[in-house]
Amino acid sequence: MQKELIHWYQIHQRDLPWRKNKDPYKIWISEIMLQQTQAETVIPYYNRFINTYDTVSSLANAKEEDIYKLWEGLGYYRRAKYLYLSAKMIVEQYHGEFPKTYEDIIKLKGIGSYTAGAICSIAYGLPIPAVDGNVLRIIARYYGIKENIAATCTQKEIYEIVRQLIQGYDASSFNQGLMDLGALICTQKPKCDECPIHKDCQAYQQGMRNILPINIKNIKKTDHHYITGIITYNNQYMMIKNTSGMLENLYGFIQYECESPYTYMELFNQAYHADLALVEYIGDVKHIFTHRKWYMHIYHFVLNKPIDHLYTLDQIYQIPLSTAHNKVLQAFLKADD
Repeated sequence: MQKELIHWYQIHQRDLPWRKNKDPYKIWISEIMLQQTQAETVIPYYNRFINTYDTVSSLANAKEEDIYKLWEGLGYYRRAKYLYLSAKMIVEQYHGEFPKTYEDIIKLKGIGSYTAGAICSIAYGLPIPAVDGNVLRIIARYYGIKENIAATCTQKEIYEIVRQLIQGYDASSFNQGLMDLGALICTQKPKCDECPIHKDCQAYQQGMRNILPINIKNIKKTDHHYITGIITYNNQYMMIKNTSGMLENLYGFIQYECESPYTYMELFNQAYHADLALVEYIGDVKHIFTHRKWYMHIYHFVLNKPIDHLYTLDQIYQIPLSTAHNKVLQAFLKADD
């Protein structure tokens, strides 16, 4: 199975910019960007990021806000924060040289066992598994595993299988072969006839390819309803920088979980000691995060005096804006046309 997979990968591997060399820094950046994000989406972000910060030291010396601006639109912004913190850690503790062992790599912020395994195997050729959702799916099908792959015990079982499979083989090609097989062929709707290892696949032999893997996640999405204010003063918009939470270090409009724009105006006055005049209702925007939904009910307000945090539209385009609030801005601009 290993030989067939590696041979297939060496012929059919995807042409991705982070595969041009084995620089652990560049592999690290790509793997962090690829978390929860498809490769096609990542490519332009990766190229811009590496062109701007081509070494660990340049990233460590960057302005945090500039990093967030480059990341804008990619989502899961905490990844950018962890990259920045880890770059500083590498400079301070490893003299700017990317660590070479699994034990040191997994200590970096934002790196789990999959990312550490990917870096170790691709950059250094170490026989360490890189097990993500794609690999869980492939191995569950190949070995006919009928347990829930969302369960920790099943994931540990599959990790051990991959750990044994990778020993004595080209770890980089094996792990990346699994990545590409999961992305291109052994997908949710598998293309078994194109698969290099389908002959010995239990799911294929037993006619269970559309049943396996069993993947039952207990995830509850929490709904949040906000009144989101487009607050203006003389063609300037009021925006604030989030200091914590999911959108930390990103800018957005002021919003409150309340049911009336008049309650919003009272809460705003208490926080900023300024009065608002209600102009109009703009519309609703929905934004879905991994475990929650935001329903943003947009109203246009006007300030009675200039206060801090006012930006022109040109200035807004220069600061890191959350995707959710960019939707709000675009809804307002469209309504204003």
